[in-house]
Amino acid sequence: MIHAFIYGVILAFGLIIPLGVQNVFVFNQGATQSHFLHAMPSVVTAAICDTILIICAVLGVSVAVLALPLLKTVIFIIGFIFLMYMGWVTWHSKGAKLQEGDRPLSVKKQIGFTLSVSLLNPHALLDTIGVIGTNSLNFTGNDKWAYTIACIMVSCGWFFGLAVAGHFMHKLDKTGLWIKSVNKISALIIWGVAFYIAWQLVKIY
Repeated sequence: MIHAFIYGVILAFGLIIPLGVQNVFVFNQGATQSHFLHAMPSVVTAAICDTILIICAVLGVSVAVLALPLLKTVIFIIGFIFLMYMGWVTWHSKGAKLQEGDRPLSVKKQIGFTLSVSLLNPHALLDTIGVIGTNSLNFTGNDKWAYTIACIMVSCGWFFGLAVAGHFMHKLDKTGLWIKSVNKISALIIWGVAFYIAWQLVKIY
């Protein structure tokens, strides 16, 4: 159970660290609001969206695999290919450019924009369904719950941390170099998970 929880934490961090559209938006809310607590509507909305996607991915993939056992192999292969590609894209990413001087958004607009970047973002959907859902196949029972809870905790904690970081550190990075460094680390983690999936396939056969 502890192994499943730690695995979920590492995987979730590897997926959520790259500063894509969703992360940059939450970060910017922390940077542009007068206090980081005013960015909580975007943080809470992003956390709820990710929680729903994670639970649906874990339960949905599990049901599909129970109905079609051979689907597990296909999903593992797709997951491996996707992770290798995602790692390559992340490694070569130049980092998202954060916009400064934006006027603070109202609560309603924060929620609306966060919903759009969370639920209408193909990259985020592929992360949860193609990667988190796929890797949930490694666990059953309490282990699967521990894995799921770990992914959700990392997601919620990360968004809160982004808002805080945006408020206190948005003036420190003028060139985007630290974002590039973070993406390099994330790519290595993603590739590590990809090879773990490959090892699971080898064990099956």
